[in-house]
Amino acid sequence: MDKNLALEFVRVTEEAAIASAHWVGKGDKKAADQAAVDLMRKRFNSIDINGRVVIGEGERDEAPMLFIGEKVGTGKGLEIDIAVDPLECTNSVAYGRPNAISVLAAAPKGCLLGAPDTYMNKIAVGPKAKGKVNLDFSVEKNLKIVAESLDKDIEDVTVIVLDRERHEKLIDDIRDAGSRIILITDGDIAGGVAPSLDYSGIDMLMGIGAAPEGVITAAALRCLGGEIQGRLNFRNQEEKKRAKEMGIKDFDKKFMTEDLAKGDKIMFAATGVIDGPLLKGITFTKDSAKTHSIVMRQKTKTIRFIDALHKL
Repeated sequence: MDKNLALEFVRVTEEAAIASAHWVGKGDKKAADQAAVDLMRKRFNSIDINGRVVIGEGERDEAPMLFIGEKVGTGKGLEIDIAVDPLECTNSVAYGRPNAISVLAAAPKGCLLGAPDTYMNKIAVGPKAKGKVNLDFSVEKNLKIVAESLDKDIEDVTVIVLDRERHEKLIDDIRDAGSRIILITDGDIAGGVAPSLDYSGIDMLMGIGAAPEGVITAAALRCLGGEIQGRLNFRNQEEKKRAKEMGIKDFDKKFMTEDLAKGDKIMFAATGVIDGPLLKGITFTKDSAKTHSIVMRQKTKTIRFIDALHKL
C-alpha cells in the first residue's frame, strides 16, 4: 500500500478523536461515540481507496455507519480491509477516565480476520518475549518467561488487566507470583500494544477482552514486532453461530498474531482522546486542539509519533 495512506489514516483518527473529546466527562457515551463515528466516516470519503469494513460498529441493522461490510473511500485504488474502533473506551470518555483512543488498522483484502463480536482470552507481549509465552501456560510460568526475557525480577514485571469480575482469579495469580498490576476500566487495544513500546511501562497484557479489538491489536503488533495470542471465549450459542457464519470452524483454535493480521502491508493508526499507556489525550485551547498520534507500517517497521495542532 502507498506509504502516503498512513498519513491519510492518521488524519482519520485525529478527526474522530477531536470530535469525541468534546464529550469528555459529560456522561453521554452514545453521543461521544456517535461524534467519533460521524467524523471518521466523513474523513474516509476523501481517501482514494476501495475499502471495506471488516471490523466496525456492528451489523448493518445495528449501525448506520461503519458497519461490517460497508464500503469506504472513493472506490478508487487498492481493495483494502479496514478494522475500526472510532472511540475505544466510550465509558472512559463519558466519565472522564483514562485510556480512550480512536484507532484503525488497514491491510490488503483478506488480510484481517473478520472476528465475531464475542470475547477472546488474550496474552500480549513485546518483541523480546515473542515466541516464548504461551496462552496455555500457567500465569506464573508466563510471568517468569517475560521477566527473564526482559532481564527483570518477576516482582518488577507489570501486567495490564481489565478491571472485571471475571478476572478475579487472574489477578490473584499475578499477585501470588509477585508481579505488579495496572487495572484499566476499558481499552485493551492500548493495553495490548503498550508492551511493545519501551516507554509505556507495561510488560504484558493478560485476560479476556473483545475479539474484534484483538485483531486491531494484532495489526499494531505486526508492525512493532510484538505478539498476541487469543482464543475465542463464547458467551452463548448465538455467538458460536455467528462465528461459524463468518468462517470460523475451530472454536478452540489458538489464534496467533499472524492468524489475526497477515501479510506485510499492514498499517495502524491511533490518536489519543484521554491520556493512557499508549498516547496522551487531546487538549483544547480557545481556538485549537492538540493531538498526539501514532502511525505504523508493517512493511518498513516505521513508527511515527505525530503531534499536531488543529485550528477549530
